[in-house]
Amino acid sequence: MATSDRIAQPWGVRTPYGRGENWPSRTDMFLADGVRAETVERWVPSASVLHSNGDAMDIAVKDGRIVGVCGRTNDRVNRGRLGPKDLYGWQANHAAQRLTEPLIRVDGRLVPTDWDTAMERIARRSRELLDGPGPEAIGFYTSGQLFLEEYYTLGVIAHGAIGTPHVDGNTRLCTATAAEALKESFGSDGQPGSYADVDHADVIALYGHNVAETQTVLWARMLDRLAGANPPGLLCVDPRPTKVAEYATVHLAPLPGSNVALMNALLHELIEHDWIDHDYLAAHTIGFEDLAQQVSGWTPERAADICRLEARQIRQAAELLGAAPRLLSTVLQGFYQSHQATAAAVQVNNVHLLRGMLGKPGCGVMQMNGQPTAQNTRECGADGDLAGFRNYANADHVAELAELWHVSPEDIPHDGPPTHAMRMFELAEQGSLRMLWVSATNPAVSLPELARIRGILARPELFLVVQDIFRTETAELADVVLPAAAWGEKTGAFTNADRTVHLSEKAVEPPGSARPDLDIFLDYARRMDFRDRAGNPLPPWTGAEDAFAAWQRCSAGRPCDYSALTYAKLREGGVQWPCTDEHPDGTERLYTDGHFPTDPDYCETYGKDIADGSTIEEQDYRARDPRGRAIIKAADYAPPHEPPSEQYPLVLITGRTLYHFHTRTKTARAPQLQAAAPEVWAELCPQDAQGAGVSEGDLVEVYSRRGAVRARARITGIRPGVVFLPFHYGYFDDDGEHTRAANELTRTELDPASKQPLFKTAAAAIRLIEHSDGVAPAPTTGASKPYGANVPETVGGERALADHECAEPKGGVAEPVS
Repeated sequence: MATSDRIAQPWGVRTPYGRGENWPSRTDMFLADGVRAETVERWVPSASVLHSNGDAMDIAVKDGRIVGVCGRTNDRVNRGRLGPKDLYGWQANHAAQRLTEPLIRVDGRLVPTDWDTAMERIARRSRELLDGPGPEAIGFYTSGQLFLEEYYTLGVIAHGAIGTPHVDGNTRLCTATAAEALKESFGSDGQPGSYADVDHADVIALYGHNVAETQTVLWARMLDRLAGANPPGLLCVDPRPTKVAEYATVHLAPLPGSNVALMNALLHELIEHDWIDHDYLAAHTIGFEDLAQQVSGWTPERAADICRLEARQIRQAAELLGAAPRLLSTVLQGFYQSHQATAAAVQVNNVHLLRGMLGKPGCGVMQMNGQPTAQNTRECGADGDLAGFRNYANADHVAELAELWHVSPEDIPHDGPPTHAMRMFELAEQGSLRMLWVSATNPAVSLPELARIRGILARPELFLVVQDIFRTETAELADVVLPAAAWGEKTGAFTNADRTVHLSEKAVEPPGSARPDLDIFLDYARRMDFRDRAGNPLPPWTGAEDAFAAWQRCSAGRPCDYSALTYAKLREGGVQWPCTDEHPDGTERLYTDGHFPTDPDYCETYGKDIADGSTIEEQDYRARDPRGRAIIKAADYAPPHEPPSEQYPLVLITGRTLYHFHTRTKTARAPQLQAAAPEVWAELCPQDAQGAGVSEGDLVEVYSRRGAVRARARITGIRPGVVFLPFHYGYFDDDGEHTRAANELTRTELDPASKQPLFKTAAAAIRLIEHSDGVAPAPTTGASKPYGANVPETVGGERALADHECAEPKGGVAEPVS
């Protein structure tokens, strides 16, 4: 049993193993004070919903309460290991601030009420809108933390019963590019690789993926390989000096926004040195000639100038990729939250297509997820796409879905692409979207340009429903707040980043009158009296297992096929989809035969121009005749739209810390996690800090054209010209005066193909506010003289937010967020 301090040692003790060997098991457990394993009354199977790794665990229950967790040793994902958020995050379920009864806004304040009153208020407003402006006046913005059954139910209600195209999740912020890149290259969403590829790879390349902090157990697996025989080489592409970078064979720290230039140079070197599989390219791909032409001029020297790297480093990285007998690549937010996100991620796919390294042990690419159940939003249609990876532009796919739901094809919106999250907020700002239902997420902290977002959410014309387990910053702006059951208080399935499905069973009752999200959605459907064409309730199911069975039927025959996957099978452990009669134990790797779901009659999408996001029409797609072959798409480099300037000399990147998840609604209520990372910080390199007169621990203000954030300085080996802020922290500091929310500074701009917001390429500046000893700086080096420029009185046409101003909730001031 592992007992090390998992805050100081987040990845635990090493269990080394060599290439091709099975990853040894190690059981991690944490129990509440005074509880011993032998006194636990029940162990209930589940998996983590505080990151995307899907670590399997058993929930310890005693006296009707969750009292701890233990890693499940026989599970394929984690072999018994748990990360810090797994071990300690469950304590948030017991927080005193849990929502236990519905709230409605009365005379400007949120007041307690009963479920009938709250739900009838929602149903009444829904009917008014459906009878008036129609379905497109209603939108749903959901999460990456609900269960498969809940997403599928929400998708049926929104698309089939209401008929609105306005459905998306906060997965738009973290995983939209993963989905888009997979569709563009392979014809459908779905990770080709598997975590088991770590056991076989000779080289592991991580592109903008700080796996050591975002997926601690996956990093532990990599560390154990590095500690064993035949360790893999490691390529790290990240401007920060992460733990991954510390172990890297080659560490590239490009200037944020230059990823496409870097990838083009790496591809240039692969072709130049003939590190490619010509037979694989000829048999299984189209588009190689266009790529070869595009990258022909991208020498390492050219890319080095743009990326601010040394050409020799790029050559070293290319040789590492080109000489690897087995290559595993992973991609995450460092590539996804940028202006050429899809273009950059697709080039990583291209590396594997050029090298013929897909579908074999140790040879895979994983366009990673950030949210724990992000894969399910995409599969089930809760991100706006059609359920089962169906193509909204394919009339047969729409008809097939309509037949499953017993509705007319005309009832399902499909006359254009689904509405992405940022467009939904724009429609609410313009006044055409008049009701927004937010479930299990906190956009008032997580979306870009927060002053604008708060203003939208606070609009009196917008009827805002918030469904959550805590009274978040977003809930404070709501018209109706619905108390939801948390993880461990409901039953459902969910899928991790390598397609492993787990079942999480109900361990305890939710507090007060809180309800499972599935029950809330079904209650709404019944009050609205949604019916299919035969007059039966829509959706027809009444519980989680029935909803899962309906999803099995919906997914059958599609790339994400669950047809042979049951609750009974999931009780034995995690299983990777597709799981069919032909593959009853799941499928470890996709595309083992080199056949891809790109056939025009089967593919999830006809694709986009990855440079400008324009949709490729069906006839043009058919003319390319992919016929089961992967599609190689080239991209030229384009500079960011807001580059550093004299006034704003730094590039701001936002990101995560190991100890928190999303906006800290759960992790801030776990004592160990909150103590490990209680405050926001600003990470700078020594020369940038010196230029601003800043030392370690000083209070600084980071500001952009949109706002300002105050934080303590950390001086690290981050690349020059870059400042990093974690995004988890909410509005105010301890004095209630200055914002801590990094997204005050970020921009409302999107990747053209995936529509994922840019959190990595804003121009910013810093100034010293106060030394670490509390002494104010001298006027010539302090607050009146920021690094790179004087603080403007106005930024972007508005007054600079040196002091935070929060939009008031509708009708008055609500109670402060705990």
